Amino acid sequence: MDWNRVEWRKSSRSGSTSNCVEVGHGGEVVGVRDSKDRSGGRLEFTRPQWDLFLGRLSRR
Repeated sequence: MDWNRVEWRKSSRSGSTSNCVEVGHGGEVVGVRDSKDRSGGRLEFTRPQWDLFLGRLSRR
């Protein structure tokens, strides 16, 4: 996966601040990175893992 070609996005609720995470979808993999350190590491989830994660968050 070439993460440099992925379109990263962050929540519209974060406004212009950089204290948030960005999410990038690359086929069957979803990446999550710190918006303050874009060249740093990232978490990677398979699509099913990401869907499960979001589902559990929405139930809270």
